[in-house]
Amino acid sequence: MSISFDSAHDVFSLETPNSSYSIALADGFVGHAYYGKKISGTDVAYLLRTNEAPFVPSKNERDRLSFYDTFPCEYPCGGIGDFRGSALDVRTEKGHNAVCLRYISHKITGGAALLEGLPAVTGNEEDCSTLELLCRDDVTGLEVTLLYTVYEKLDAIARAVRISNRGKTPLYLTKALSAAFDMDNRDFDLLTLHGSWARERRINRRRIAPGKQGVCSVRGESSHQEHPFTAVCTHNADEDSGEVYGFSFVYSGNFIADAQLDQFNSLRLLMGINPDSFCWKLGTGETFTCPQVVLAYSAEGFNGMSHVYHDIYRNHLIRGEYRDKMRPVLLNNWEATYFDFNTDKLISIAKEAAKDGIEMLVMDDGWFGKRNSDNCSLGDWKVNEDKLRGGLSYLVNEVNKLGLKFGIWFEPEMISPDSDLYRTHPDWALAIPGRTAGLSRNQYVLDLSRPEAEEYAYNSVAAVLHSANIGYVKWDMNRQLADVGSAALPADRQGEIFHRYVLAVYRMQERLITEFPHLLLENCSGGGARFDPGMLYYSPQIWCSDDTDAIERLSIQEGTALVYPLSTMGAHVSTCPNHACGRVTPFRTRGYVALSGTFGYELDITKIPAEDRALIPVQIALYKKFNELVRTGDYYRIASYSQNNEYDCWECVSRDKKQALVTFVQVLNHPNFHSRKICFRGLDPVKEYKVSFPDDEPDRREMPASFTGSTLMNAGYTIPRMWGDFHAKLIYIQELGT
Repeated sequence: MSISFDSAHDVFSLETPNSSYSIALADGFVGHAYYGKKISGTDVAYLLRTNEAPFVPSKNERDRLSFYDTFPCEYPCGGIGDFRGSALDVRTEKGHNAVCLRYISHKITGGAALLEGLPAVTGNEEDCSTLELLCRDDVTGLEVTLLYTVYEKLDAIARAVRISNRGKTPLYLTKALSAAFDMDNRDFDLLTLHGSWARERRINRRRIAPGKQGVCSVRGESSHQEHPFTAVCTHNADEDSGEVYGFSFVYSGNFIADAQLDQFNSLRLLMGINPDSFCWKLGTGETFTCPQVVLAYSAEGFNGMSHVYHDIYRNHLIRGEYRDKMRPVLLNNWEATYFDFNTDKLISIAKEAAKDGIEMLVMDDGWFGKRNSDNCSLGDWKVNEDKLRGGLSYLVNEVNKLGLKFGIWFEPEMISPDSDLYRTHPDWALAIPGRTAGLSRNQYVLDLSRPEAEEYAYNSVAAVLHSANIGYVKWDMNRQLADVGSAALPADRQGEIFHRYVLAVYRMQERLITEFPHLLLENCSGGGARFDPGMLYYSPQIWCSDDTDAIERLSIQEGTALVYPLSTMGAHVSTCPNHACGRVTPFRTRGYVALSGTFGYELDITKIPAEDRALIPVQIALYKKFNELVRTGDYYRIASYSQNNEYDCWECVSRDKKQALVTFVQVLNHPNFHSRKICFRGLDPVKEYKVSFPDDEPDRREMPASFTGSTLMNAGYTIPRMWGDFHAKLIYIQELGT
């Protein structure tokens, strides 16, 4: 078992293949002693520095506050004199806000921690083990259980917290974070992901400075703008070397991730539900569960960290029939038709798509109510038979006859002011009495903290799915939460709405994949505003961004793949000029970039140039040939266009190191330059490999017939410059004899 307790030194040791995490007890306080490269021996309590002034309170009561403000606490609380950021703040009925937790007991079990109503990484007794540390505040009667799930074969530790009120009166949680982490600063950098609509998850790296820095969302979703992930790394860390500590939040709503450097050059990291507008009433005997944070450690740079996250999310978070399965090649009609379609138009697209090997037609927004624009009908989930003559079942049957599966778009969490639902239930929209609620995309947010609204939304979706043979759902959410008030909750529970909303979304999606186990669910939120581990627990893929431009996607997909497996990224080939930015790129390049995702099309196949259309069967053949390698292999970032402003390059290597697929994109060409030398990654140094170019001219230069892995990784391979901008190469590396 990867967890042990040394009772002689009061030290808990959490061991992964290449890292150690040590927790030590001092005077009943739970302290963080060590996290990093694997160590032997458990006598590490001295690292808490409690053998130095100010000492523990039992030895030095006069400086208790100094102890609180310097102790490396495993789960720090507010109001007692630790003036750094807290993980837990509580208000009593009398208005007091101090909490002081002390160790009570612990339990070590096989398997993963279960978090009721929340997404979480999974595992059996062979995969992982869990430590439960029970702590108590005797004054309030609050009990806090710190949960740690440690994986046997992965350098990952999942943390969560259960908070229970064992006192005699209600308590109010005003901050309830999921993880805290104290360590000495070693000239660390902070890495975060930022962006906006159509520019999601751009990597930002900066030196950690004194004070607080970090990322957060108060938008009711994980958001386009920030991301529930952060990493701390040594200043010399790069893709392949240096120490990296990753923190990924398994949650889909408001979050905070703080890094605070204090006066002693100590670093405190905090992650959890954003306390802004959060207040949870915890009645006597009730328990609140904080969502999970997944820690990943790498001494082999960012690629090493990415491998840990890809493995744990691919194998222990994503569930269902499509987890380990090639996804169907779909064509979505959104950029092809927008709202201007009918049955005949969709069938005509399906007929042409079937000829080229496309496997599914997805009908996007505009099929219900009076929805001929985005100004009405959200909530009225009834088929518009003026558009779809003969009804949905007829359309689906006709598409199925062509050999294609059928998919459909919903936005169940929203309500239009111009809808039958709003006219009947205006109180079902989030609003604050006396204030004019703000519209976004001319829609309000359905108050999913109301059980009747949640039930209506789910039943509406389920009824449509029962009415026809539908194999795929795109679940969208196109605006942020504001004017957050519920007509159904009392005053002292209004601070619960944000979290109740997220829990309702989780319940609905759990019901959906349970009732329709063969359904392929793809989450979306105006593109990538809710691309987070919480949603991956319910859907194996998420629409990566509404920006389908292949060059913009280089940075978007790079930042996404820092944490998430390529198989989770919804990526399509779209028409040009691109609808988001107007750029024109070769159809071949668009296909290569989309191959590093779920792969599909977002265009009107009946209108594209013949030379582009001729490439569709070729691209689909490439997808089917290489999807298993892309879906299951180890991903390496080789070069980043966002850093060099010239080209981008990434690689997928099979776990047995017998094959690899390299994607090279020449973004900008320059005159009078040599070919570029690219050093590949992850190959077996002694294996002999051949290099080829699928779907392209062979390399006609005088090149060796084969290369050793060490040559390709250390000496490199030269890639000739291509004439013009935005061109790409797909490079296949295969062991000789396979």
